[in-house]
Amino acid sequence: MNSPEAMVTTDPVPAREADAALRVEGVTVRLGGRTVLDDVSFQVGAGEFTGLIGPNGAGKTTLFRVILGLQPPATGSVRVRVRGGRRSGHDVGYVPQKFQLDPDMPLRGRDLIGLGLDGQRLGIPLPSRARRARVQEMVEAVDANAFADERVGRLSGGEQQRILIAHALISRPQLLLLDEPLANLDLRSAQEVVALLARIAVEQRVAVLISAHEMNPLLPVMDRIVYLAAGHAASGTAEEVVRSDVLSRLYGHHVDVLRVHGRVLVVAGTGHDEHAPLDDGGDTSAPVEIV
Repeated sequence: MNSPEAMVTTDPVPAREADAALRVEGVTVRLGGRTVLDDVSFQVGAGEFTGLIGPNGAGKTTLFRVILGLQPPATGSVRVRVRGGRRSGHDVGYVPQKFQLDPDMPLRGRDLIGLGLDGQRLGIPLPSRARRARVQEMVEAVDANAFADERVGRLSGGEQQRILIAHALISRPQLLLLDEPLANLDLRSAQEVVALLARIAVEQRVAVLISAHEMNPLLPVMDRIVYLAAGHAASGTAEEVVRSDVLSRLYGHHVDVLRVHGRVLVVAGTGHDEHAPLDDGGDTSAPVEIV
């Protein structure tokens, strides 16, 4: 059991650090006797687009759970910039990895967006001009006018992602977390969602932290990268982090970084002139690109 002094703290970021919407400092998490995260530290600035990159099983979702206050770490602290000096459920917007929507559920896209304002309250929300205006503002922010009045369960994957992003943003959070939002999207939809998030980060001064096992879709807009591997993390710009020496230290063995036609491939050396792409299960029998 974690001791009280080892619990995650959610104190406001001090005023002198006002540009840091999120600070993760020395976070270590142990689950089932295994160290999932080991002394992870990084920060995300207001209006900054940051990619949380790593193979499946690297601990990305666990890190999100720590930031959300759902998983206490063994050591370390998390600070989220707050409004009014007190942490609330609206300071962090969250888009989960899996969100099942029944196609026959009589819930429109704009209805789901509105639940981001009052979903934590009991009872049916009362209609108001201000509430309708705020919902419509979010509909327009994610370019969802064309489908906001359709049943949300019948929308395409990319359209649903836009609705879920608006739902997470409507309470004006300081930090937006997105857990693998591109996983089930086609290339065009993924590119559109990435461009949308980058624009929102700048326009609304929201710190965006998006997890993915592949960095290439994020490279055109990513301000910073947090790379997770073997329980450790490295953070900085893509040029500072995605290098053979840095990733070799993270993985604990030699890693090569190849750049081909504007794409990046991280591979583990298997011999003097052979390479095998790194994957989450250690099976290098088939070429599987992860970043």
